[in-house]
Amino acid sequence: MTTAFQDAFDSLKRDPGVILFTALQWNAERSGLRRVFTSHPEEYPLGAEKTVEISPGWLGTVIADKRPFLAADLAGLAEVFTDVELIRSLGCGAVINLPVLKDGDVVGVLALLDAEGRYSQQSVETATAVLAASAEELAAAFTHEPSTIRKDSLLP
Repeated sequence: MTTAFQDAFDSLKRDPGVILFTALQWNAERSGLRRVFTSHPEEYPLGAEKTVEISPGWLGTVIADKRPFLAADLAGLAEVFTDVELIRSLGCGAVINLPVLKDGDVVGVLALLDAEGRYSQQSVETATAVLAASAEELAAAFTHEPSTIRKDSLLP
């Protein structure tokens, strides 16, 4: 099922552009996100999970409201992510998070990161349009992904 994630990554690299890409499976019962795909497995290992440290504002936007989240610069990233230094070390300083829905529920989130100032609201609209064509495949990939969690790794 990771083919859907790889295809999305390939498409998004062209427009709006992506340096770091991850797919995070949403587990509503645990209020957690588990990484099921990554373009940078050394820095962002598969299976890692994030729960309590998720920003409430981010959760409200992406999970509760089911809307994309945009942080166009490092200051915006620092408000919601604890791994800003690692993000910066990879040449990234902006993020777009896109919820993936199945039957109206969030099943996963795609994280696109690129250089600071690279993303705008137009970038969000472009990324949303790019993913619309593969929405069903992405939702299926998230729901068919096993929900085992790496106990030795916390999601940065």
